[in-house]
Amino acid sequence: MRLTRCFLPTRLATGSIVALPDAAALHVTRVLRLRPGARLTLFDGRGGEYDARLLEPEAVAGGSNGARGRHPASVAVQVEVGEHRAIERETPLRITLLQCLARGERMDWIVQKATELGVVAIVPLTSRYSVVQLDAKAAARRLAHWQGIAVGACEQCGRNRVPEVSAPRELDHACAMAAASQPLPLRLLLAPEGSISLPQALRQAALGGAEATAPPATLLVGPEGGLAEPELAAAQLHGFRPCSLGPRILRTETAPIAALAALQATLGDLY
Repeated sequence: MRLTRCFLPTRLATGSIVALPDAAALHVTRVLRLRPGARLTLFDGRGGEYDARLLEPEAVAGGSNGARGRHPASVAVQVEVGEHRAIERETPLRITLLQCLARGERMDWIVQKATELGVVAIVPLTSRYSVVQLDAKAAARRLAHWQGIAVGACEQCGRNRVPEVSAPRELDHACAMAAASQPLPLRLLLAPEGSISLPQALRQAALGGAEATAPPATLLVGPEGGLAEPELAAAQLHGFRPCSLGPRILRTETAPIAALAALQATLGDLY
């Protein structure tokens, strides 16, 4: 039987006793209704995973008592951390996704599925034709939300390393950073008018590189309204190669998933 997996943002150590984060504690006790002694799997994002055992809950002082309707003290859900297992489920292909902002659940979907498909970093982008425009406060809220989605996707799919989700950046700045940090990467821009198909570009990369070491890849995907001509020109100036995904125009939430699957099937570990 598959064990429940929980991410803890603090460093874990065999033999220690730690409290589950509130959301995980609620899921384990109220949704799954696990009892003391139940087995869990924990990971802290630093590699590998830990066996763990659910302990008896402990009351935490601080509940308020009134004349009517007593409020019980909150309960800490604690686990005993067991043996560490050096298990990795990361792809050998290091993919960074540069994704222009999409509306609401569409962006959530992209973050979730990109995490399941093994990306190491997700960088949301602001662009001229993005339907979504965020001020600083809204961007901070959305970033925390997307990071939580990435954690949940790792818990579900078995990854022990959570991809980095960055705060939204301007498209030109993100493309320049990609070019500077990865001097010899595979930089791909999804564009319906691309002169080469994505599968062709990937086959060329596979033939031109060593079999044992696939090059890092950066994938740029535009918003619902597409990229403006100056943005396309800026991306190409920074070494991004326009590639098409066939004769059909895919939605902004469909295109990155299709492209990531193609990347992993050709150069990664999707088989």
